[in-house]
Amino acid sequence: CPSASPRHERRQALATLAASESPPMRRVLSSAPAAEMIGAAVAEKAAVRALSARAVSTAAAVATEEGGGISMKTKVPGPVGLRLMEQHGPQGASGGAISLFCDYRASDGCYLVDADGNRMLDMFSQIASLPLGYNHPSLLAAQADPLLATYSTSRCAIGLMPPMELPELLDETFLKIAPAGLSRVQTMLCGSSANENVFKAAMFAYRAKQRAKAGRGPTDFTRDELESCMVNQSPGCANDLSILSFRGGFHGRTMAALTCTHSKPVHKLDAPAFDWPTADFPALQYPLEHHAAENAAEEARCVDGARAIFEARLAEGRPVVGLIIEPILSEGGDLHASPSFFASLQRLCGEFDAAFIVDEVQTGVMASGHMWAHQAVGRDPPRSSEIRRDFTRVGPPGRTYVLRARPGLRVSARVSEFLRES
Repeated sequence: CPSASPRHERRQALATLAASESPPMRRVLSSAPAAEMIGAAVAEKAAVRALSARAVSTAAAVATEEGGGISMKTKVPGPVGLRLMEQHGPQGASGGAISLFCDYRASDGCYLVDADGNRMLDMFSQIASLPLGYNHPSLLAAQADPLLATYSTSRCAIGLMPPMELPELLDETFLKIAPAGLSRVQTMLCGSSANENVFKAAMFAYRAKQRAKAGRGPTDFTRDELESCMVNQSPGCANDLSILSFRGGFHGRTMAALTCTHSKPVHKLDAPAFDWPTADFPALQYPLEHHAAENAAEEARCVDGARAIFEARLAEGRPVVGLIIEPILSEGGDLHASPSFFASLQRLCGEFDAAFIVDEVQTGVMASGHMWAHQAVGRDPPRSSEIRRDFTRVGPPGRTYVLRARPGLRVSARVSEFLRES
């Protein structure tokens, strides 16, 4: 990408963008209010997007073009940030976890600007939640779509009364990047809620199989089940079923997801947890080529440990019905394992009729260099017993998946166009 671009070229690029949009989009881009809101940002970036072959790096290229980059003006937090913390304190201060206040209008590409104007390189994409960086031009343009304004102001109960555009939007967005073999979508609010629903889906499927063996339908509930579930007891509540997770893993902070989280004590202290098992994740030695035998033995030990948990729980009458793991344990310390380790776990789940859950909230959407990090660990082709999220596989009665909506990645025609271009 060129290091400089004349402003008349930027204006021309914006005009070209407006001319190429659908009629509703053209009207919005041509309107004075919309131009005031997004015109400057889109104008600065549109030419770079047209010139750059790498759409995701466009915003960073604009930063270079305009003499951007790292620029520290004060300590962090600076005077403005400290004043905001003092103001926010009586409001609750988000539990005391705030490190700095940010100026997201000034942030760009992979650069985060704080309230004092310090411009820093964000090497973590917030909490691995901004795969396209700050103020990506395609997402800025998407905000001008009148349909997005309608969705924002008339938020619907999408599970009961979805907008008429939903099927087409899903075809043109999420399904275009879905893992092979997946064709069903259930959007969720966040990663934790996606996991919570995946756990329920795994348990629903397991209970349905149990009823089938007894000659009952999937929802042929007994009176005892209907009554006992209302007081949180078995057999109506599946208190005997569990999800297996791994030491070092992070899967969210809601109740069941937190039970499966083992990265830091601060997340779990003073919070109740389900009686669900935890297995060891391999502690590999590096360089890998110098420790092949030791690492193979370590992974075999961890697989054997997981097998022992499956066997013990089944013998106790409280089976493990799902296993959840990250392709890379991110918050747990950037922990990796070999493709054969993940394949062994997948086969283990098949042997015990458990759901194999791959949590891709922090590794999905190109964060690892692949659209989905599991593509790099060489897992077997998907089976109907598998579950995954952000795209989540749910076994019988049908395969589906749950999408975590990343901040800023709104479902819209403009996002659809960006995915096609990318």
